[in-house]
Amino acid sequence: MTFVIIGLFTLLLLLGIPISIVLGMITVLYFVLIGDPVLLESTPQRLYSGLENFGLLAIPLFMLAGEIMNEGGITSRLVRFSRVLIGHVRGGLAYVTVISNMFLASILGSANAQAAMMSKVMVPEMEKEGYSREFSSALTLGSSVIAPIIPPSMIFIIYGTLSGTSIGGLFMAGIIPGILFGIGFMLLISYYGFKMKFPKSNKATFKEILKNTWYVIPALLVPVAIIFGILSGVFTATESAGVACFIALIVGIFFYKELKLKKFPKIFVSTVINTATVTFLIAMANIFGWMIAFEQIPQMIVDTMLAISDNPFVFLLMVNLALLIIGMFLDGIAALIILTPVFLPLITAFEIDPIHFGLIICINLTIGLLTPPVGTGLFIVSSIAEVKFERLIKAILPFLAVAIFMLFVITYWSDAVLIIPRTFGF
Repeated sequence: MTFVIIGLFTLLLLLGIPISIVLGMITVLYFVLIGDPVLLESTPQRLYSGLENFGLLAIPLFMLAGEIMNEGGITSRLVRFSRVLIGHVRGGLAYVTVISNMFLASILGSANAQAAMMSKVMVPEMEKEGYSREFSSALTLGSSVIAPIIPPSMIFIIYGTLSGTSIGGLFMAGIIPGILFGIGFMLLISYYGFKMKFPKSNKATFKEILKNTWYVIPALLVPVAIIFGILSGVFTATESAGVACFIALIVGIFFYKELKLKKFPKIFVSTVINTATVTFLIAMANIFGWMIAFEQIPQMIVDTMLAISDNPFVFLLMVNLALLIIGMFLDGIAALIILTPVFLPLITAFEIDPIHFGLIICINLTIGLLTPPVGTGLFIVSSIAEVKFERLIKAILPFLAVAIFMLFVITYWSDAVLIIPRTFGF
């Protein structure tokens, strides 16, 4: 029966059916084939019970905060601030793209959303200054993977909810890896800058730096409030999402005065659509995970991996290679929801910290946005930046190599991930 399910799952995906629909169809079909009416009748209840988790409330709230900040002029000021600081060095605008992505990661928390927004903003600007469209698009896409690493992160919320791991601990664990990714991309830019003679911009005056620093301080209140609030224990990661919305409203309305009443319908509609898409996927993946647990597939995988090696180093290597392949074909969130229950017994058996493993699996599946054939980031940037798909794939390869290298650094350098969570008792 297991092989039949795998075959049908693969066939439906190849037919182009959305992953959320495939997960639901396969689960219902499985219960029909085994002839168990009790499981079939329990499916609707299981569908809804999988969403009854306080931690999931953070998803629509952080999405709302991101929409408010985008429409309120906060994101544009962060980009402008980055440009004033470092835009004058060789390849300055390329560095600005990475630094802006690091700033925006503390706002959006979604690689796809960040890739889409930055493609509209940065690619035309970089092309005006002499960068090739392919390089500009690849840089924008590559550095967007920082978004789900630096807190807040939607993918961390989902993993924390599924595994029972502290979401606040995951948020704090993402800070140093996010910085490491940014440094890795900037080192690559430095290499390209001298090799390809990247252009320089005019150096900003001290008055311009001071002015833009003053303007950006209110924009930085959101990520500072989130991190300070979680570290101090004033509020949980979920409550921090509500605080982020409130601060974004105050900043957008009273400080920057760009958040007008007429923008709210668009903000709410966008938030509802994005939330509904993610929530539907979570619900369907939850019943699919229930089905594979019933088939005892996680236990079979545990036994197989333990038979190959009982060395955590080898296990993490196998996990990374498997996830990199899976990320090429499956949506990251769907893969996370399906695989987290599978890997939980394994990380217990190998005595791996669940926060550390959460960073590994989340970053690994996020890298899938950069990999063909179904990397959604590739399609988004290719469409918005108007770059041929095959040229974008070729241009993204160096950034993909850096991302995979950093993944392995984080995998085997656990202190870089765990030092902040351990310091603050997560």
